[in-house]
Amino acid sequence: MDLTEKIAYLKGMLEGMEIDKDSQEGKIYSAIMDILTDMALTIEDMADYVDELSEQVDEIDEDLADVEEFLDEECDCDDDCDCCDCDDCDCDDCDDWDGVFYEITCPACGATFEVDEDTLCDGGIACPECDEPLELEIECDCDDEDCDCCGDEE
Repeated sequence: MDLTEKIAYLKGMLEGMEIDKDSQEGKIYSAIMDILTDMALTIEDMADYVDELSEQVDEIDEDLADVEEFLDEECDCDDDCDCCDCDDCDCDDCDDWDGVFYEITCPACGATFEVDEDTLCDGGIACPECDEPLELEIECDCDDEDCDCCGDEE
């Protein structure tokens, strides 16, 4: 027996007692029954809403599981990283960076920072701490004509 059925049973019992609805007790019992009926209907509506939300949350959970599975399949890491559960990523934020970083110390302020090979080959950068323009030189001893650092020199 659900809540509305129980309240209907209680209402029937009250009517069976043949209490005069115009008396003070009758008015109180009638008001109590109206309030209980309204509460039961509100509770049933809320239960339906919770069931609907629960179904939606389950669907979202399934979709999220699909996304996580997709992301795990897409990660080509070589070491431990934060982007996936694999133990094979050595890149920064798993962006599949295969290049090399070079540590630079600014002669003006002494700040140490890293630049990638492309920035180094560009020949200059401003210090991220003091904005001092720095000229960067790289000695490349490769024989690759397609090398960004030395390909233009040959």
